[in-house]
Amino acid sequence: MEQSRPLDALNKARNKRVMVELKNNRQYVGKLIAFDIHINVVLEDAEEREAGEMKRKLGSIFIRGDTITVISPE
Repeated sequence: MEQSRPLDALNKARNKRVMVELKNNRQYVGKLIAFDIHINVVLEDAEEREAGEMKRKLGSIFIRGDTITVISPE
């Protein structure tokens, strides 16, 4: 049985839409373009969501990894 690691899961999500939730409860949805070992992420076509509804469109954004609590496929 092959072991799965967190970075493997992020690799599978690359170029797919993901939801990123932050420690301050903000949510961003966009296409995962890049990430590093610190889980800093770059999203493209990103939008900010509040209570599940789109609040504003942001385009390309960088999110610092130490602010992230959850990254999930949309």
